[in-house]
Amino acid sequence: MRKVAIVITALMFLSSCSFASNVKDADLAGSWYPASKAELSSLLEGYLKAAQPQKTGKKVFAIIVPHAGYQFSGPVAAYGFKALQGQAVKTAIIIGFTHRKTFDGISVYDRGSFRTPLGDISVDTELAKRIIAQNSRIYFDPAAFSDENSVEMEIPFVQIALKGAKIVPIAFGTQSFDDAVILAEALSKILKEGDGNVIIASTDLSHYHSYKEANTIDDHTIAVLKDMDAKTLYAETKLGICEMCGILPVVATLIAAEKAGIHSIDILKYANSGDTFGNKSNVVGYVSAALYRTGGEGYAAQAPAKDKARGSATTDKSREGEKRMLNDNQRKRLLQIARESMTAFLRLKERKRFSEDDPVLNKELGAFVTLRENGELRGCIGNMIGQGPLYKTVADMAIEAATGDPRFRPLSSRELSDIDIEISVLSPLKKVSGPEEVEIPGHGVLVRRGFRSGVYLPQVATEAGWDKEEFLTSLCGQKAGISPDAWKDPATEMYVFRAEVFSEKDIQGGK
Repeated sequence: MRKVAIVITALMFLSSCSFASNVKDADLAGSWYPASKAELSSLLEGYLKAAQPQKTGKKVFAIIVPHAGYQFSGPVAAYGFKALQGQAVKTAIIIGFTHRKTFDGISVYDRGSFRTPLGDISVDTELAKRIIAQNSRIYFDPAAFSDENSVEMEIPFVQIALKGAKIVPIAFGTQSFDDAVILAEALSKILKEGDGNVIIASTDLSHYHSYKEANTIDDHTIAVLKDMDAKTLYAETKLGICEMCGILPVVATLIAAEKAGIHSIDILKYANSGDTFGNKSNVVGYVSAALYRTGGEGYAAQAPAKDKARGSATTDKSREGEKRMLNDNQRKRLLQIARESMTAFLRLKERKRFSEDDPVLNKELGAFVTLRENGELRGCIGNMIGQGPLYKTVADMAIEAATGDPRFRPLSSRELSDIDIEISVLSPLKKVSGPEEVEIPGHGVLVRRGFRSGVYLPQVATEAGWDKEEFLTSLCGQKAGISPDAWKDPATEMYVFRAEVFSEKDIQGGK
């Protein structure tokens, strides 16, 4: 009998252990947010009460919300969750990523429940397992959710705002666009309108810039987000033009939305930690957005010019003896396109359409258009990377330089005759393994380390009289805001490019 009792006790113990292992305890309660149920409930309910997103009467397909400590990002995150209140949500699919752990693939939590100070919330095991079954790169790795704020910070909000809902926590490992596509395809095969499921994409925006710089960076990131172009958002974030730590959760959500025929997004709230917490010297940016299943009052995605980066000067002239990307006829044609595009827009308020057969002018190359009036800078806007034919980029950037550079008032049609147009065509960015592959003078360089990045165009070294060490030291320390000698560290990503610069003054008959 004693042996039987021991066996029964052991089985009971094992059973209880198995049950306990299926409850994921909160890791951040008491640090990132209150450990007291009463305090946490009061805090989140206060945020939700204060949040006043415009009511649209539309069904939310997904929200994008931040994941910092609640004192920093809670007031912004509340806007996204407030947009969901009143909608019958069966399961919230929370898509995050791993800040501190590296693994390959996509982890989906497929069992048990999560425990916060507000109580336990069940995982929708059936839905989670269906997602895992879609692709071999999707599997369950519990380590992806340990000490990870990108998922955990959304759970108490779900418990308060979406009472009774279950969750499916998901975390990306490596930042691979292909994995975002894989998850989006898996979700699109499973999620149907009316099934009561909603996606929550977790991300913050720019990290650790001055208040003014953060607003500038985040304004551009939000503009690209509103265009709902997943590829462009991913490319610009990888290059450091946009900053979004949860780029894969957002990209996967945008792709899933596109597959569902969803083209409506509303930016509900933007602020940074300088607004919410008060210290404006070194801030982090936050956004709440909602994607809707139907059109209506929300933002209807249009097609503004993409990949815009504002410049202050042009790139350096092509070096003698170096193979040119464009011949004289191609340069002349691009200058004609720029002028005709700008003239049509300023005089007729229309975008002139162009069609070019030249394969070089149809290459996807980055380009800047610079305008000078009586020798003085009058506007300069361009893109670092090509996202369409070069001739179309030049046509678009000519208009943007004339009307969209915030440093200048929009150009008037009366000024057209006084404007000289200059075009800088950039070679594709090439990742290099170290500074030994950088040529100064000759190369422009983009460096990226974590969430920080900076770029110098090729002429900077020539104009400043810098050698390679001075150029890279200034680029890292002054432009990117990282350690001045970060260029010596293999962990710092480095990209090089060349530029060809030509103007109407350079080419006879160009104007």
